Amino acid sequence: MKLYVSNSDESVRMFKNDFLEFFSHVHPSVPAILYLPVVTYMFYTSVVTGISLYYIFALFVLGIFIWSFTEYTLHRFIFHFVPKSGWGKQIHFMFHGVHHDYPNDSTRLVMPPIVSIPLALLFYFLFMKILGAYYLPPFFAGFIAGYLSYDLTHYAVHHFGLRGKVGLYLKQQHMRHHYFDPDNNYGVSSPLWDFVFGTYLKRQKQESVTVQR
Repeated sequence: MKLYVSNSDESVRMFKNDFLEFFSHVHPSVPAILYLPVVTYMFYTSVVTGISLYYIFALFVLGIFIWSFTEYTLHRFIFHFVPKSGWGKQIHFMFHGVHHDYPNDSTRLVMPPIVSIPLALLFYFLFMKILGAYYLPPFFAGFIAGYLSYDLTHYAVHHFGLRGKVGLYLKQQHMRHHYFDPDNNYGVSSPLWDFVFGTYLKRQKQESVTVQR
């Protein structure tokens, strides 16, 4: 079984309305444009409020760690939840099903702002309740940095012919999710939680992997 063939830009029209269709396509630079300023501001706030560098570093790493769990959970239990109703299936297709049907569509590889912004606000206020305003900034900087890593990694493993050991490993693992078993390998930027929850899929005997640009 071949897991990866090419990086050709397959695409499908999701909406009859041109306005809605326009916003269903996202350039890969959009997450960085939107969220790198957020990460920078959170670091700035951390420094001016007097948090020690030790706590800034520790909370930043914790934020990345919590994002990795969030990434796994969202992908496994939200993106791969298929409703039974007709309208529910349509919504699922728009959110994630289209990506599995057209995995090489380069304009639908990063999360659209109409989804990512409400989620970011939801998590911001949730973590505010848990950590408080003083410790939130460095943690949220790490959380958003983790999200950016996920989105950009996802784009790269689908769109680029990665050659390095880490890049090729992540690419192969994600291609197994797409082309061998969608019920495994939910982690994109890290396989950590797949190991923890038993959803890590190793290379199969009948599998061949071809990576092309």
